[in-house]
Amino acid sequence: MTIISPSILSADFANLERDIKAVETADWLHIDVMDGHFVPNITIGVPVVKSIKKVTKLPLDVHLMIENPEKYVEAFALAGADIITFHFEAVKDVKKIIDLIKSFNIKAGMSIKPKTSPDEVLEYLKYLDLLLVMTVEPGFGGQSFMHDCAQKIPLIKEYAPKDLIIQVDGGINADTARICTELGANSLVAGNYIYNSVNIKSAINSLRSLSAS
Repeated sequence: MTIISPSILSADFANLERDIKAVETADWLHIDVMDGHFVPNITIGVPVVKSIKKVTKLPLDVHLMIENPEKYVEAFALAGADIITFHFEAVKDVKKIIDLIKSFNIKAGMSIKPKTSPDEVLEYLKYLDLLLVMTVEPGFGGQSFMHDCAQKIPLIKEYAPKDLIIQVDGGINADTARICTELGANSLVAGNYIYNSVNIKSAINSLRSLSAS
């Protein structure tokens, strides 16, 4: 089964608890943290993550789209993050931040932007719990899926430990999800596809039913 992580970037922030409850049949809850520097948008920070933790039993899949993520790992871990994903392009010492995240007994993830070659990160796969392949430029929801980015998945899968979670985020819908899982992804982040659907539960199930090849 594919791990489904709905992105609250597509939720109604005025009714955030309601919209979190609406996706509780999913596996994780994806929370994009943006600082206006690493990406050209600002979203939420530690206090909101701490509040979200109080209203859901879903594991919090926190994606740090920020500069100097190592400065904030402890705060997000203590706020309730169950997975912390940082960007390869935002750090100088990859292994150091992986070790830091794992020191809080949570999963360590790393993300790569569309222009980053998978060859640059293969040496780190054995240390990670999750590798996130961005299929849009990070920073905003609702962008179109970049098919060439999905082609990174087979190489990553070839070199990855069997238990590595290969996650894809960006432009995910029923069609692009199938492309990604057929290439080897086993976790999907979806925002608009889930939150704009007529039946949220059915949308989640339609993605979960897809299995990595």
